[in-house]
Amino acid sequence: MNIEVLKSKIHRATVTEANLNYIGSIAIDLDLMESANLIENERVNIYNINNGERFDTYVIKGQRGSGTISLNGAAARKVAVGDKVIIVSYASMDFEVAKSFKPNIIFPDDSNKIQL
Repeated sequence: MNIEVLKSKIHRATVTEANLNYIGSIAIDLDLMESANLIENERVNIYNINNGERFDTYVIKGQRGSGTISLNGAAARKVAVGDKVIIVSYASMDFEVAKSFKPNIIFPDDSNKIQL
């Protein structure tokens, strides 16, 4: 039996841009992507702490070290620059494997820099 479990989480990232006229997706600073074990085109769920919106999209690479968290296309209507968001992805795995699986969870600061 497979179950869905948390794979990656960026907790309380700050939205730096909301671009309605872009094709779609969320651009995430490559440093944050790598630390959270996210890859380009991966499906993610976005939970907006400020307004309660919950939606999903896919990841595109943001410039390394930029602190970019940019919601694009229709998703731009669900956030405002400065909002705090939780970005998560899930993975399907065997129930027994899932019992010992450890997700990558990171806690960026207000500038979206990784806190040690």
